[in-house]
This record gives sequence, C-alpha cells and structure tokens, in this order.
Amino acid sequence: MPKYRVENDFIGEMSVPESALWGIHTQRAIENFNISRRKVSKSFIHAYGMVKLAATRANQKTGYLNESKGNAIQTSCLEMIKGHLDDSIVVDPYQGGAGTSTHMNVNEVLANRALLIMGKKQGEYEHCDPITDVNMHQSTNDTFPTVLRISVYQLLNQLETEITKFQEEFQKKEREFSSIVKIGRTELMDAVPMTLGRTFGAWAEALARDRWRIFKCRERIRVINLGGTAIGTGLGAPRDYIFKVNEEIKGITGLPLARAENMVEATQNQDALLEVSGMLKTHAMNLMKISGDLRLLSMGPDAGVGELVLPARQAGSSIMPHKTNPVIPEMMAQVAMQVAGHDQAISWAVGSGQLEINAFLPLVSMNLIESLELMISTNRIAAERCLADIEANEEKCLSNLFVSRALVTVLVPKIGYHQATKVARKMKTEGKTLEEAARDVAGLPPEEVRGLLTPQAVNALGFKAPEKKKKDADRPGEKHS
Repeated sequence: MPKYRVENDFIGEMSVPESALWGIHTQRAIENFNISRRKVSKSFIHAYGMVKLAATRANQKTGYLNESKGNAIQTSCLEMIKGHLDDSIVVDPYQGGAGTSTHMNVNEVLANRALLIMGKKQGEYEHCDPITDVNMHQSTNDTFPTVLRISVYQLLNQLETEITKFQEEFQKKEREFSSIVKIGRTELMDAVPMTLGRTFGAWAEALARDRWRIFKCRERIRVINLGGTAIGTGLGAPRDYIFKVNEEIKGITGLPLARAENMVEATQNQDALLEVSGMLKTHAMNLMKISGDLRLLSMGPDAGVGELVLPARQAGSSIMPHKTNPVIPEMMAQVAMQVAGHDQAISWAVGSGQLEINAFLPLVSMNLIESLELMISTNRIAAERCLADIEANEEKCLSNLFVSRALVTVLVPKIGYHQATKVARKMKTEGKTLEEAARDVAGLPPEEVRGLLTPQAVNALGFKAPEKKKKDADRPGEKHS
C-alpha cells in the first residue's frame, strides 16, 4: 500500500504521497487540472531552476537567507537546472492562476529536495519552507514571465543555429545547380527560363530574413520583470534584493537580460512574446512554401515535373511497389500548420490579459515553447534528411525547357512581341523547335537562339540595349516608348 503524509494550507489538509517531492499545492493542482496528461516543457523547468537559483543567491548575499538553508536550496536549484528533478514537475500545462500551480510545484520540489539534502524528511517545512524560504521576495507574476523569456531566448539561439545550417545547405545547392537551366513557372504555368540554382538561392534568401527576424525579437525578449513581485511595483521585496537578483540571473544564464524600466508595464503586457510567435509563424510559412515547391518540382517522377530527385527515406505505399513519397517536405508543411495554429491561440491569450496581469501565460508558454522546439527540429531534419541529398535531374530540366513555348519570351528583345507570338504558333502547329521556328519566322541563326538560353544569359539582370538605340533614345525632343 502506498504511504502518505498529511499537509495543510488555508483551505484545509490533504494527503500527499510520502515519497513525493511536491506538496499540497501541487497535489490540489493535480486534481484540479487533470486535462491533457502533458507536462511542462523541460526547457521551462530548467529555466525556473535558474531563476530560483538567482533569487536564493540574492537573498543570501543581501542577508535575508541563512547560509545552511540557502546552500541546500542552491543545490536543489542546480539539480533542477541539470534536469534531475524533471519527473517531479507534474502539473498539467493547462491550468488557471497565471502559472501559480507550476510555480508552487517548483517551490515545493526545491524545498523538499533541500530538506533531503539537509538530512530532513519531505514535508518538514519548519526547516525549509516552499513559500517562506524558496519563494522569498518573489511572486508567480515576476518569476513565471522571466522564466518564459529565458527559455524563449535560449530556444531562439538554437533556432538561429539550425536556420543558419539550413540556409547554408540551400546556398551549397545554389552553387551546385548554377549551370542547370530550367523553365520557370508562374501560377503553375510555364514562364521564362532560369537556372535551378536561382531557385535554391531564393529559398536561401527567405531563410536569411527569418534569421534577421530572430535578432530583432531577441532585443525585446531580453527585458524581464524579475523583482517586480505581484504587479511590477516590487511590493514585498527589498530594494537591494531587486537589484541583486537581476545581476545574479544575468550571470547564471549568460544572457544579456535587462530589468525593465517600467516593471508594471512589463508585468501587464506580453506583446513581445506574441511578436516571437508571429516571427515563428512567418518562418513556418516560408518552410511551407519551400516544402510545397520541393514537392512540385520532384513530382512524378516519371509522369510529372521530375526536375528534382528527393532522397528516398522510406517506402511510400503498402500496395504500390517502388513508390516513395516526399515525406520530409510533408512533415515540414504539417509542422508549419501547427505553428500557425499555436500563433492564433497565443494571439488570443496575449490579447486577453486584464489590468495588471495576464492569467493566460501558461497557454502562451506551452504553445510558444512547443513552436520553437518544433521549428528547431524541423529545420535540422529538413537540412539533414532532405536538402543535403537532393539531386537535380538535368535531363528532365532540359526536356521540360525545350518543349515549352514560353521560351519565345527570350526572343522578344530581338524580334518583338508579335513576331515572338508567331514563333510560338509555329512551334505549336508545326511541331518545330524554338530554333527552327525562330529561323523560319525571323531569320535568327540557331547559335544566336542558343546563346539566349545559356546560364549566363538567363541570369543576367535585363539585357543591354544596342548602342544605336541608346543614342537614338538620347536625342532631344523625341518621345520614349
């Protein structure tokens, strides 16, 4: 039979598993919020250990917490930072109270672990109390938002690393495919020629903007309200502690954190977190667009576009032999959809804050951290399991190119729109190649037509006008078309 200990709060008494590191506040939350059977993110738990370590050190250094008790709490905080106490943070992320349940779960686990370090038993709070000692000079309303920002900042750093690697893979492919000419497409219809390398270069540029957005978001995420206690005024915390705790958290995290100049405002408003979510949604939509393009360009492969060959990662059908599917791009798209959904929930939660606090930060925390973690993994896997091993089907690129009547567009600067239309018509009605039709309609030599389709020609920024036309255009009094 399991054994229990009895703990008390102002509501009454309650039985808690004797071996548990949590206490009565956590036990009530377990019963109240049996919702999703999910757990708080590990990165969030570890960041909470950092904040509690900073508070403990600040209280010791300012003389509010004695050495033996403070050292035991510090040791338990370090264990939390290292992940040793993850299994004891058991409250469901879907909870009321602006994060108080998670906060008290942390306080109780740190207090009970400190008691064990001191040679005491769980629940002997006269020697180390979750609220009086571990939570000294703190509130959920300044610790929870600070923890979230630390966790987000750390994950943004990881995301930037993975996006950079992904971008570099695209740039490698841009160089590798720089000499392969293919047909471009607008609205899924044939357009003008381009190189396959330019396609990959465009994707790389989109990821470069995503990296810049991360940089801009970090500037606001680093501002914290630690020391503001309940509503940002610092009520209940001594001034020397407020300054010291912010020094300590910077040293512990190694992050460029800054105490908000207006901690009341920083406690009320969470728009900076929504900004991060919006950035993540933008990045997710870039990945969705890239994933769709990869699927289209690899479509077939025999009876479709087939210009790219994606690496075969697993069998694609239980009934169709030899079929493989673009599983990595499909995963990318689904993650993007999920991140966009998270952003909508975060938007509502941030906008639903009232007066001095936002009661819905637990939802923001859960969704924002999950979006970051999803994006980190997706960028890494897409780079390693898909992009690095993509190959070009140069033969298919060329065959698709030369059967397209859209190629006549390259002739427009030479023979004009209407003559180029005649070339296209001859290609269609007589089955002639571009070179043959251009020779018949406009007398262009085949080698001149081929020169218009080299990688250098299709990558050039516009065309150079003949010198005579330049001079004619510069004559005063003439109208320019």
